[in-house]
Amino acid sequence: MGTTYVDVTIRNPADRQRNWTGRFLVDTGAFDSLMPRRRLQEIGLQPVGQRDYVLADGKSISLDITVAEIEFEGEIVGGTVVFGDEDAEPLPGVTALESGGFEVDPRGEELKRLPAVLLK
Repeated sequence: MGTTYVDVTIRNPADRQRNWTGRFLVDTGAFDSLMPRRRLQEIGLQPVGQRDYVLADGKSISLDITVAEIEFEGEIVGGTVVFGDEDAEPLPGVTALESGGFEVDPRGEELKRLPAVLLK
């Protein structure tokens, strides 16, 4: 199985002209989306709170979060975005993927559109 990437645009919902587009690594273990702090600040997004997260190595940390518009594969969803370190690889969270009606096809290394978005 390989690595899956998707082009994602993160948009400031208060000023939709302010956005950033990049290649995001799809990680089904990431609950919320993540971007480098600088990129979020460049489009005018500031922290609205903090949330505790558990990293892959089991370490717990508290990180700043905000709410943004997330666009990929022709779908737009609203979601929580975590302020990552400067060298953080952008990740679309599984909540954004599922809200957009997608699942990951690890063999094809792509997103697979579900027949419908799950409501339950």
